[in-house]
Amino acid sequence: MMFINTKDEKFTSSFNELLLRGKMDIDEVSSVVGTLLNEIKTDKNKALKEHITKFDNWTPKTDEDFKISQESMSKAYNSIDAKLKSALHLAYDRIKIYHEKQKPKSWFDTEENGTILGQKTTPVDSAGLYIPGGKAAYPSSLLMNVIPAQVAGVEKIIICTPAPKNEVNELLLAACHLCGVSEVYKVGGASAIGAMAYGTQSIPKVDVITGPGNIFVATAKKMVYGDVNIDMIAGPSEIGILADDSANASHLAVDLLSQAEHDEMASSILITPCQKLADAVVIEIEIWLKKLPREKIARKSIEDRGAIIVTKDMDEAIKLMNEIAPEHLEIATDNAFEFLPFIKHAGAIFLGHNTPEAIGDYVAGPNHTLPTGGTAKFFSPLGVENFMKKTSIISFSKKGINEIGEACALIANTEGLTAHEQSVRVRLT
Repeated sequence: MMFINTKDEKFTSSFNELLLRGKMDIDEVSSVVGTLLNEIKTDKNKALKEHITKFDNWTPKTDEDFKISQESMSKAYNSIDAKLKSALHLAYDRIKIYHEKQKPKSWFDTEENGTILGQKTTPVDSAGLYIPGGKAAYPSSLLMNVIPAQVAGVEKIIICTPAPKNEVNELLLAACHLCGVSEVYKVGGASAIGAMAYGTQSIPKVDVITGPGNIFVATAKKMVYGDVNIDMIAGPSEIGILADDSANASHLAVDLLSQAEHDEMASSILITPCQKLADAVVIEIEIWLKKLPREKIARKSIEDRGAIIVTKDMDEAIKLMNEIAPEHLEIATDNAFEFLPFIKHAGAIFLGHNTPEAIGDYVAGPNHTLPTGGTAKFFSPLGVENFMKKTSIISFSKKGINEIGEACALIANTEGLTAHEQSVRVRLT
């Protein structure tokens, strides 16, 4: 684990290394992903079957084998524990309520001369949601992707998720039933992104693709952007924590490990002006690691990509955290809201000692699909607007075009676009 002080002679180089935490060597896999996408585009279902055989160790015998039946989703939902079912419903309701507040509205403005300007918001016709599988199944990711699409009003929602050895997590199936989705396909990786971007005999082409995934999924999303819209290019999960001497070292340690247990590439960073707290967190991390079923994954993540930075004060800590622009940011202080105005870049901000990042992953309400690797400087969390588009509305009255048409014609003339100029002038009186 990197342990550095801003007073260290080599601090700048060490910190710059941290800033590269989210860099994925997309070039290394681009040729492989490009080949997979081209095969999907050309051979469609035939290529899908070959890819599933190769990567997921089972072979669909018919085109119907790609799709998960609604009966199996219903069966999974009915078989889960009552308390877990209640927890899923709580999460669903809170996520829906939060996202309903995000929905943009159409608006119109009428000027005194009768000119009307406005903006019309409409949902995309179809959305493809990628839900990861493999090392772990994430029904929470399903909720976080499906609900904003439903709130936006998307008519056709397609879900793709990998099914190693033709097995799909029962809890994921239960979440599908809870959300009322009907088109769920057992297709993963870059192949799934290609299928949703280009369409096959079984999986329809969509307008927007959202959802997290590994480097192959991220690369595929980047390559199909333009044929479809995407939410973001997401990398490994990460957490940043700003803390002072009021924080609980044990709490901070397990919060850092809550991201480290995702995978070996996850990044966990604590920045504090308190040396005593920093030392205590290191001890607590080791105590917590020994209690985790995923200790091997979390230990490698924390050792290779974890960091604790000791600063001269909280102002310096905040400045450094803004440079990092973490996916998740906890502010573990007594007066957390006082620091909020100074935070410029973070995917989601968790304020106070009683707000662990994990509460946002499941039941708080805001979306947990967030920008990683410093992209919080220009990307936003997944939300309703990712599934909507805006259209400008323009209507001029006779008086309105007479008032500003001459200025328009002059600019068009200056640009040498005569037809533009005349299309305005013929309407002026």
